Amino acid sequence: MSISTPGGDQRRPSVVSTGKKPAAGAKPAAAKPTSGAKPGSGRPGGGKGPRKPITPVKVSQGRNWGPIALFVAVGVLAASIIGYGAWAAFQGSKSWEERAAAISGIENFRKKDPQLVQGGNHQKGPVKYTVAPPVAGPHNDSWQNCMGDVYDAPVASEHAVHSLEHGAVWITYRPDLPKDQVEKLADKVSGKEKMMLSPYEGLDKAISLQAWGYQLKVDNADDSRIDEFVKALRVNASVEGPTATCAQGITATGTAPRDLQPQQQQ
Repeated sequence: MSISTPGGDQRRPSVVSTGKKPAAGAKPAAAKPTSGAKPGSGRPGGGKGPRKPITPVKVSQGRNWGPIALFVAVGVLAASIIGYGAWAAFQGSKSWEERAAAISGIENFRKKDPQLVQGGNHQKGPVKYTVAPPVAGPHNDSWQNCMGDVYDAPVASEHAVHSLEHGAVWITYRPDLPKDQVEKLADKVSGKEKMMLSPYEGLDKAISLQAWGYQLKVDNADDSRIDEFVKALRVNASVEGPTATCAQGITATGTAPRDLQPQQQQ
């Protein structure tokens, strides 16, 4: 039978039946691709059109610690320099008495025995001292030369005390001190004005330092307090002022004082 339409006769497509029904659960046969189409083309699921671009996965990288470590190191160094500068400025503002008092183990006889450090009392012959090595008290008219002199034998205490009165630092050591230790002490003394070095019998410690009214005893020449003592007390501990000379003194060794004509003091 035909149907008449304004556009002309059209026939319905014929459907050919095989007479067989599809088995239960069976999927209908997939349609064959049209001519010219390639299998797998188009979007997933059989859709047509271009594929969506795949977003690249970003890989997290570790933190670069090199520049951070360098920055921290520079910061620490700068802080150390600033801190040391502040400390040095503070130390420089202290009086020599304060710097001496800060030295661990130092004995201040100016406070302990004020009468001992009166000074200016010259006398001939041997003097009996209550402190060994002596740090002050009566002494000979002549001082021991203390222009960085390194003596290899004991010197008379009566002359050495006079040198202390002029602002010298007298470093003494036990005669059995190892040679390398003696050499280190000699390096600290040699050629330096208001300094002298000599062995001393009967020390209760390896090394003993004396300035007028002050004493410090240490076990070895590497002790940093030696330099602190010298820096604080050389010249400063003088009771006759910085112009008191260390030159033209006694250069002979031996523990007996030499009663010479009084020397010209400056």
